Amino acid sequence: MRRRRGAKRLVARVATSLPDGRRFRVLVVVDDYGRERLALVADTSLSGLRAVRELDGLIMQRGRPAMVVSGNGTELTWLAVLSWCQSTGIECGLVAHISDEDSL
Repeated sequence: MRRRRGAKRLVARVATSLPDGRRFRVLVVVDDYGRERLALVADTSLSGLRAVRELDGLIMQRGRPAMVVSGNGTELTWLAVLSWCQSTGIECGLVAHISDEDSL
């Protein structure tokens, strides 16, 4: 695939905790070419269906990418994104999970 703005979007789901122990998640969508943040959605729960709704909204705002690459999150989130990619005809890539310890 030729590199161009909007051609490939990277999707990640990050989970962390507040000092009082409450957990929250952040869905991050980035344009691979320009490294522009397209979406940053924080909530106490981010299901696969919520991720797909956000990706649909980005298509309406920014157009359809040729590929979406995802790599972390639960299996249910990944399956929802994979199913969405298949139904929209968008190529779907998977990045192997990297733990915090591996990235140090």
